[in-house]
Amino acid sequence: MANDRAKKLLALALIFGLVFALAACSGGGSTAGEDQGTAKKEPAGETPKEESQPPNPDEPGWKADTSPITFDWYLNFSWFPNKWGVDPTSQYVTKKTGVDINFIVPAGNENEKLNTMIASGKLPDFITLGWYEDGVQAMIDGGLVLPLNELAEQYDPYFFKVADPAKLSWYTKDDGNVYAYPNASSSPKDFEKYSREYTSNQTFVVRKDMYEALGKPDMRTPEGFLNALKAAKEKFPDVNGQPLIPIGLHEFSETGNYSLEGYLQNFLAIPMEKDGKLYDRVTDPEYIRWLKTFRKAEEEGLLAKDIFIDKRPQMEEKIAQGRYFAMLYQRSDFAAQQNVLYANDPNSVYIAVDGPANSNMDPPTLAGPGISGWTVTLISKDVKDKERAIRFLTYLISEEGNKDLYLGEKGVTYDTIDGKDQFKPEALELLNKDRSAFDKQYGASYTFWMLMDTNMNLQWAPPSVEPAKQLEDWTKGKTKSFSQFDQINPTGNSEEGIANTKIGQLWGKTLPKLLLAKTDEEFDKLFDEFLKKREEAGYEKVRAYQQQKYEENVKRLEEFLK
Repeated sequence: MANDRAKKLLALALIFGLVFALAACSGGGSTAGEDQGTAKKEPAGETPKEESQPPNPDEPGWKADTSPITFDWYLNFSWFPNKWGVDPTSQYVTKKTGVDINFIVPAGNENEKLNTMIASGKLPDFITLGWYEDGVQAMIDGGLVLPLNELAEQYDPYFFKVADPAKLSWYTKDDGNVYAYPNASSSPKDFEKYSREYTSNQTFVVRKDMYEALGKPDMRTPEGFLNALKAAKEKFPDVNGQPLIPIGLHEFSETGNYSLEGYLQNFLAIPMEKDGKLYDRVTDPEYIRWLKTFRKAEEEGLLAKDIFIDKRPQMEEKIAQGRYFAMLYQRSDFAAQQNVLYANDPNSVYIAVDGPANSNMDPPTLAGPGISGWTVTLISKDVKDKERAIRFLTYLISEEGNKDLYLGEKGVTYDTIDGKDQFKPEALELLNKDRSAFDKQYGASYTFWMLMDTNMNLQWAPPSVEPAKQLEDWTKGKTKSFSQFDQINPTGNSEEGIANTKIGQLWGKTLPKLLLAKTDEEFDKLFDEFLKKREEAGYEKVRAYQQQKYEENVKRLEEFLK
């Protein structure tokens, strides 16, 4: 279809003496040699750039034009610290493809920044955010982003050779278009193929030296958990002159806290569904029992005020200082700080241990890779060059692009050693020793992770070493796929979407109050009020929507396995 259309357009171009070139008709095209390396359309009266050949579906489209161009790329993660073009890996990609990137990262609240951009009706060229963010659907509903499939058909059919059909199907909207492509995504077939190697990011960790000094206490029961926190505070009241923080959690947001929701529920092996019907995990007796355990910890002075106010940068600083005794936390979020601790004293690192468990002591059911992935990337309707944008995205999701962004440039970051492409010894040593320094010096190993394929990179990934290895190994065999429960929450301005937003914000306000309640009776009263207000906000409509989406997901995932 793309070739036929291109031939017709070429014929028209010849008839009119190349006055209207295909690039001008389609809105694509770029010019080289501008001050900032940024492409722009030619002003009226100027000669358009030379007509390009119809795209070859068997050849990577980016090779057709490697002239300089700079794309603005918005990352909805305030913590992202890296700049494109200051390391040899991103420099290599720019030299190879002609594409430079100007990252735009919010300085403060991500949602406020994103909502402001959406309200303005104008977005940067590329946008990357969590697939679970309401902004994804808002951008699609507002017509602010372009269908990737239509861009690929017109400019780079090679996209369909490298894109995963299951992921495209998963992200196909009701209008038949695909607007977003995921990173770190694993289809059901991927899970069948790689499940033995899969790990989870969800861990319960303790500081090794303190834990061993306390006799390696069993922290699976509420009593053992509280006793261990109390013993740690008594035995180690200070860490290098700063107060010990007995337990660390993810930051509290306007909708809650990851650690005290999905993480805790997964450690307690609370089912997501029963007999084909979604299960209300929030009201599960085991979950309530453990939330009350955290309330008891607060009553006994074991919940530091820090955990209610700290954001990720403050937490990273305190982790690097070893100030937490235990954490219910995502292991990848403190990998750099682990390496700092390990370099100072291998016994001061955090190790994964058996954490909160249900009354039956069932093993946890930790979230593994899912088909939705982690983030999605979209192309704005305002993109300065549609052709170059889809071709660069195709390159990034291809094996070639993934290899470039994982291993970097041959001879610089990696070489073929013992018949295998792998990091050079000095690069690997720095990667294992100081991740932040590695990112700045080399920029490889997915420093730029926006479209990383975590299954594809298994062929190049080096064996894990300490201190990361212990955390990874602990999660193996406990990892599950929860793909069928992804993308079931209503978003946007629909009745269900508005209700779901209200319920999320209601929970965000309620959760800290539950932990700060003076007694279990006060806890019960607050929780009952939450359930009542949840019903009034439209919970039943939200639940009906989620059930329908869940059932649709189950059918779609079954199709992917055929």
